[in-house]
Amino acid sequence: MGDRAGEKIVVEEAFKDTEVPSWRQQLTVRALVTGLLLSLVFNFIVCKLNLSTGVIPSLNVAAGLLGFAMVKSWTSLLEGCGLLKQPFTRQETTVIQTCVVASSGIAFSSGTATYLLGMSAHIAAQAEGGNTPANVKKLSLGWIIGFLFVVSFVGLFSIVPLRKMMILKYKLTYPSGTATAFLINSFHTPKGAKLAKKQVVVLFKTFCLSFFWACFQWFFAVADGCGFSNFPTFGLQAYKQRFYFDFSATYVGVGMICPYMVNISLLIGAVLSWGIMWPLIETKKGDWYSADLSPSSLHGIQGYRVFLAIAMMLGDGLFHVVLMLIKTTSSLIANSRKESSSETPDETDYNDERRNLYFLKDQIPNWVAFGGYIGLAVISIIVLPFIFPQIKFYHLMVAYAIAPLLAFCNAYGCGLTDWSLASNYGKFAIIIFSAWVGMEKGGVIAGLVSCGVMMNIVSTAADLMQDFKTGYLTLSSPRSMFFSQVYGTAISCVMSPLVFWFFYKAYPIGDPTGSFPAPYALMYRGIALLGVEGVSSLPKNCLKLAILCFVVAILLNLIKEILQHFETKHRLYRFIPSAMCMAIPFYLGSYFAIDMCLGSLILFLWERSNRQKARDFGPAVASGLICGDSLWGVPAAILSLAGVQAPICMKFLSAAVNQKVDSFLDGS
Repeated sequence: MGDRAGEKIVVEEAFKDTEVPSWRQQLTVRALVTGLLLSLVFNFIVCKLNLSTGVIPSLNVAAGLLGFAMVKSWTSLLEGCGLLKQPFTRQETTVIQTCVVASSGIAFSSGTATYLLGMSAHIAAQAEGGNTPANVKKLSLGWIIGFLFVVSFVGLFSIVPLRKMMILKYKLTYPSGTATAFLINSFHTPKGAKLAKKQVVVLFKTFCLSFFWACFQWFFAVADGCGFSNFPTFGLQAYKQRFYFDFSATYVGVGMICPYMVNISLLIGAVLSWGIMWPLIETKKGDWYSADLSPSSLHGIQGYRVFLAIAMMLGDGLFHVVLMLIKTTSSLIANSRKESSSETPDETDYNDERRNLYFLKDQIPNWVAFGGYIGLAVISIIVLPFIFPQIKFYHLMVAYAIAPLLAFCNAYGCGLTDWSLASNYGKFAIIIFSAWVGMEKGGVIAGLVSCGVMMNIVSTAADLMQDFKTGYLTLSSPRSMFFSQVYGTAISCVMSPLVFWFFYKAYPIGDPTGSFPAPYALMYRGIALLGVEGVSSLPKNCLKLAILCFVVAILLNLIKEILQHFETKHRLYRFIPSAMCMAIPFYLGSYFAIDMCLGSLILFLWERSNRQKARDFGPAVASGLICGDSLWGVPAAILSLAGVQAPICMKFLSAAVNQKVDSFLDGS
């Protein structure tokens, strides 16, 4: 505790002679422009990741590093010319970070690759069930943007009145927000600025390498099934079961950011599903399911892949929701007892005094929060039934009545554990509201809409509280944090649909065998079908296997929690795989899990060689790999829209097939 206190004092001692700008001065034009540019970049990255696998790593380090580098370069240039009027502060970096994270958060929760895409006729045709006019909606850029503007801002007002309670009274840690704050503080010290400069150079080098590697691969991939991304690394038989390395720099970088056990869990799930379960179930073709069904039918093998993954995700989600409610309740009770038994207030050091002073200086009136939530909720209740006639005003009234409670639980739990369970709340909303409306009245669409409403409120509330924590630790005004969050949200309400539409027009989105299968679109629609049809539509024995997966997910989490509390010597809980991660490859296969495990291996070997350098530069290398490969998607999509095709198709055939092709060509 003494070391920690000393460390805390050092942080603010380093800035004691630096003037803290007012909240209006923190919202500089250069910060807002930088936030806009980086929001565009990160919207492309998140959209591509969403459409390919749905695995999104934390991009906070990349956002903070790039934001700092861009503004620092600009201010250094102005200072050299003698034109700099306002020095670059850590509060500006925090504003940029908040804007970019808010924009990226909306890009994830906007549903363009999940619940909104799940409404389309293309995804409905794959699911077969519920493919009726009342349960399908044609995607249109106009109504998607309108929908996001209606639902994305409500969550920002839902728990603003509780910010002092969570940050000052209960002192919730918000690990990601705290880590981001320490990163930003370090950037604005001489030693930290020097390290940041080196990190930016490394990021730029890996960005260029990744970008040109993706460009090189494009020349060999004229169609799906061609190119390095279809290299049968472990043989053709393994390739048929989706076991291969696809040379994706993006997911190697993602693997370097994600914890080791996440990547190993993905690989375990891939081996269990594509290596064992699916081959065994396919031997029952003609018995468990009709041999005449298409490979994409949910009544065939695809049904097992989708519904077993859903069962595992729901089991994991239910466990964590219940666990979070228990932890939240016990923490609130403990804080209440501590408060009632405490006769003297806690001692505050110099750090806390400064932070409390500036955190309480610029308040957001409670009437703004309550009025904003009620006003935006009323607008949403009026507007959404015009966009989606399947959902009625009373459905939305119920959703908006319970949303603040769930937003509080999610934000409080996020402060304790760093877990945001927004997608889990969204999945449960799908089941409840789709069952309430029913198949005949468009229950599938109603369930997916309710998912969007719930996810956006719960997710943005947790994100905002994380930002308040970051602002508290960097002496950034709550008003500038709130404004930046609103600004980033508004940017993404337009940008996220535009970026999605760009990919949607350039590629066959939602094709299970294509580059952008958008796996969660079919899964979310599958959850809605469970709500309206029940389990009667599942293939033979699928329900039994789904129950087994559901129970296994709960048991894995229960074992991990028990070990975490009672076995502290060897910390065996670290080796328990994540059920949620295991479920993701059930539908997609193992190719991206292999990429991510390679990223983990690279980082592991680097840490063994030089731990400090790996910690300093690992996130920069990973971010460069992700950004370069992802942003190649922009020129690639432009070429696709212009009708320009790659000149070569590099394909891999077995010896027997190759001999037949040669014979055919010789004969012609």
